[in-house]
Amino acid sequence: MTLEPISKKWIWFIFPINIAAEGLHTAIPLFVIRLGGGISEVALITAMHYGVAALGAIFWGKILDKYHAKKAVLVISFSIVALCSIWLFYTGKIEPIYAISPITGFFLVARSQVTQMLVMETSPNNQWSMLFARTSILATIGSLAAMVLGAVWSLYFDGRQYFLVCAASTCIALGISLKITKTNFHIERHTIAHSIHGIHDTFGHFRLHHHFVFPKVPALHDYKHVFTILKGKVSHEIGFLFLTNLLFYFGSNIYFTALTPFLKNLGLSDPVVFLLYLTQTCTMIGIFFAAPKIISKTGEERATVLAYVPRILGMLVAGFLVAIFSGMTTIIFAAISMTLMVVGFSLYSTASSVILFKSIPKGFEGTYLGVNSSMVGLGVFVGALTAGFITRVYDYQATFLGAAVILALSLGLFWFYLRHRLSEKTVHQ
Repeated sequence: MTLEPISKKWIWFIFPINIAAEGLHTAIPLFVIRLGGGISEVALITAMHYGVAALGAIFWGKILDKYHAKKAVLVISFSIVALCSIWLFYTGKIEPIYAISPITGFFLVARSQVTQMLVMETSPNNQWSMLFARTSILATIGSLAAMVLGAVWSLYFDGRQYFLVCAASTCIALGISLKITKTNFHIERHTIAHSIHGIHDTFGHFRLHHHFVFPKVPALHDYKHVFTILKGKVSHEIGFLFLTNLLFYFGSNIYFTALTPFLKNLGLSDPVVFLLYLTQTCTMIGIFFAAPKIISKTGEERATVLAYVPRILGMLVAGFLVAIFSGMTTIIFAAISMTLMVVGFSLYSTASSVILFKSIPKGFEGTYLGVNSSMVGLGVFVGALTAGFITRVYDYQATFLGAAVILALSLGLFWFYLRHRLSEKTVHQ
């Protein structure tokens, strides 16, 4: 594929919009708690946010498929996110946040699909890997800036005013998106399902909005490999992968939904919470470069299994060590827990995306990527609700322990996948 040079200045909107997105993701739970809410309110708001974001991924995908209106989608999305950020600044009750958070989820999810299409339309396919990597780096640096700004702002100013920082960042992204020009041709959105670089970009982002990609909206019969396993039979090993991802994201989002209320329950201040997320983001930058090297040495299957170790340990540290200490020791163990979680995620997302790409039967790429995204969305949605339920009925220790057990079950399903695939290879030899 030969293309004339096309401006890639659009890429710079990724930095400010990730400041806003990460800032909102961290600040909204803190704001809910400040207004008198607890884990139940945070869990419900989080579940609604991701549930509506998954629906938004389907909606914006159809809009982009039909109209190819990338600039218009970004302008509309960023305008609404900016207005929601200002709305949060003027909000003094929890009730409006039940509307604001889902609205931001619905519109923020649009940027990931536009970004993927712009990457593929403004560079030759032999440069997709490099450009996808640049978008990921800019997104991560934006997340880092959001945590730095949050820590400093909440230390010296009213935390409510931080939402104006998010609004300003979104307006900067809006201004940059206005300069997007028409490309020479249009790539259909389902092309992402045929590119290993696109698949890796989809699942390599730490923020889960990016994991909702529906090149084709799955029908009920597209889940046949999952239903067959639930009946005790195996029609294709990819069904194990779908269930593995379901439980992985289910357990993971139990942890992340409970994390901020848990840290505040321990008496940590907002600046400290932002600093802990800053530590996590710094780790994410380091592991971004290390994960591919680890996977190349161990292989995707072993790397995926290895990824569960820090993930489960991070949950156990949160459940059994963070709360029993006080002061700086609590902060150190919290940082260790959060660091282990992001290390495990980076290894898992990179390795499992390759495994998924290799496992999808030819001709079903768009369909099965949609099935996988729906399983991820279901896991994230139910995980948020479960975090609120377990914590209210029992305590945070039970919540983190339950998350670790669910991840262990996910690992068991992945072992069944490996075992079945090995047996299939033996039969065909």
